Amino acid sequence: MGLTYFKRHRMEICLLAARPEPRLPEGYRFVPWSEALLADHAEVKYHSFRGELDATLFECLSTFDGCVELMQEIAARPGFCPAATWLVEYVELPHKREFCGCVQGVQTAPQYGAIQNVGVTPFHRGRGLGRKLIEASLWGFKSAGIPRAYLEVTTQNRTAVRIYDRLGFRRTKTLYKAVDLAYS
Repeated sequence: MGLTYFKRHRMEICLLAARPEPRLPEGYRFVPWSEALLADHAEVKYHSFRGELDATLFECLSTFDGCVELMQEIAARPGFCPAATWLVEYVELPHKREFCGCVQGVQTAPQYGAIQNVGVTPFHRGRGLGRKLIEASLWGFKSAGIPRAYLEVTTQNRTAVRIYDRLGFRRTKTLYKAVDLAYS
């Protein structure tokens, strides 16, 4: 009845060229995947996407429980790639951990890694963390011997599209996501 179609791009990048190990701005550090951090990934994902367009397109991103279930599903996939899965921790706060960014990676075919759910919490946006998370995921895929990576992005997310363009991703396919906005 109330279907709305959202345009999305599949964007790909070749990982054969040399890539430097990504470095975060001062005050932040990368935290590698650990199953013990699954709930932390879900929490960052929830705080990054709630109230955003992607939480409308993908209902699981609109609740903490949905993000936990999504993280469990991603981590259980046969191609889950820990080397391409990262948290960013803000370390300027004494005696308190604050995770503020996340990305997950999944090998979907021998030649392809898929970047999943790049998220940065609102307070930490505008500091280049999203770009660094993508670079870390690409670096992880490359170190795992995966020669190409892709992601999907809603075209209305112009900031993300611009970042992916600058990193060297190229559009390879246009997709449409149907959402019944009467029920979202």
